[in-house]
Amino acid sequence: MASRIFADREKCVGAGTCVTIAPTVFDQGDDDAIILLLQEDIADEDLAAVEQAIEACPARAIWLER
Repeated sequence: MASRIFADREKCVGAGTCVTIAPTVFDQGDDDAIILLLQEDIADEDLAAVEQAIEACPARAIWLER
């Protein structure tokens, strides 16, 4: 099943939790620490980490669509 990740950069507070949990999927901007997606289509092997990052996001700025 294909999953696509989305991030609301306006809601992001730059906590970096997503980057810590799933560094192959998320990064942060150098100037503002706001979320950057390294990939939008999530491979099955990255799905568990992405789901954990979504749950850990303090701003609830990340979501998946399947």
